[in-house]
Amino acid sequence: MPVLLRLDASARQEGSVSRQLGDHLENRLRLAKPDLRILRRDLASLPHITEATIAGYYTPTDQMTDALRTATALSDELIGELRSADYLLLTVPMYNFSIPSALKAWIDQIVRIGHTFRYDGQTFDGLVTGKQVFVTCAYGAAGYGPGQGFSAANFVEPYLRFLLTFLGMADTHFFNAEMAATGGDALASQIEAAKAAIDTALPA
Repeated sequence: MPVLLRLDASARQEGSVSRQLGDHLENRLRLAKPDLRILRRDLASLPHITEATIAGYYTPTDQMTDALRTATALSDELIGELRSADYLLLTVPMYNFSIPSALKAWIDQIVRIGHTFRYDGQTFDGLVTGKQVFVTCAYGAAGYGPGQGFSAANFVEPYLRFLLTFLGMADTHFFNAEMAATGGDALASQIEAAKAAIDTALPA
């Protein structure tokens, strides 16, 4: 049974364009994979790592204390979810030219040496392989695409592409809608174009 891990990063429960596109993609994937099982995480309330969490990351297994195990328990759980998934869906709005802090909190919980990547002193290797990743992004204004006027201010897609590839997830597909802060016909056109791109990528 294939598993989709869906992570929603928007602080908005209603009116979120990235979540709306994520819903469409999820439905298309369900049509293509009727036996799909879905794990969901709303990241809005996910806690950030602490000093104890970082200490636990770098403590050998045989030296872990109960306190350090508690501090890294959520990281272990989130990494387990990621490892169990065949598909990963991230729904991501741009906040102030970058990703929401909620998504960064998840990233800091799962980017962990010896668990999701390894380093031998010279090279890094991603350990999260064999997954297909979909990212639905919402941008408040226009012009964030490659070669466009605001492309230099886009710290969402380039960062996520690098990070996901670093962890071993190179099969990544982005579906973007701009003009989320504008609304009206301009936004509606962007949403329809993004949904059409999703339909092409995931034929029913």
